[in-house]
Amino acid sequence: MDLIILLKALILGLVEGLTEFLPISSTGHLILVGALLDFNDDKGKVFEVVIQLAAILAVCWEYRVRLINVTKGLTTHDATSQRFVMNVLIAFMPAAVLGFLLVKAIKTYLFNAICVATAFIVGGIIILWAESRASTHTRVQSIDEMTPMDAFKVGVAQCFAMIPGTSRSGATIIGGMLFGLSRRTAAEFSFFLAIPTMFAATVYDVYKHRDLFVMSDAPVFLVGSIASFVSAFFAVRGLLRFISNHTFEVFAWYRIVFGIIILLTYYFGWVNWSA
Repeated sequence: MDLIILLKALILGLVEGLTEFLPISSTGHLILVGALLDFNDDKGKVFEVVIQLAAILAVCWEYRVRLINVTKGLTTHDATSQRFVMNVLIAFMPAAVLGFLLVKAIKTYLFNAICVATAFIVGGIIILWAESRASTHTRVQSIDEMTPMDAFKVGVAQCFAMIPGTSRSGATIIGGMLFGLSRRTAAEFSFFLAIPTMFAATVYDVYKHRDLFVMSDAPVFLVGSIASFVSAFFAVRGLLRFISNHTFEVFAWYRIVFGIIILLTYYFGWVNWSA
């Protein structure tokens, strides 16, 4: 196995894990880093889906106690557990339906550096706007207080994440805050919503590109998945600690500055983002 390929897998795994649950777009970063590393062909795109699943497994591990309790609660017809699962399913449906209908067009026309950079900048501006009004519109302090309508609104917000560079976590967290969820509630619900969303995306893409999987690539997928799992685990914990005393404004400015840098490097030809 080529050590260079394994190093690329390690880098992309770390990028995925660190960015999946922050409001800065893991897909956007993977597109850009994949272009820089020349690891963005069809097999590279399947690799990205697999390491995204590894990041989701990190959330499952971090919240394993809550997930186990919810599962037990369903068997005993616990109302809180039933409401939690129903809300996650309601939030999952809008993007599932829209994604199924538009996934081919999105990957054909929007997976490029200019779209990603523009989404970075626009998303950063929206985050700044959302934070400016968050403290006066908070009415839901925990996931158990969410109504089905709250969940549906977050699900609609998640649809915007199909635009590369928007950020799935950013769309759901900031969308949740705009709809009245507290910062921590919005973040945690985003984590839980990622589980069915990313599992479904992984199963779909793996089945669609099943012919691209060969045993010789197993070390590449393993290295990327381990890196993604470990970095995502620490990213989730770090984000929850961070938002207990800070806003998301730092991520907004990161998105804006990063987006401008991408546009400048593209305009002046400093980086060939289509490579």
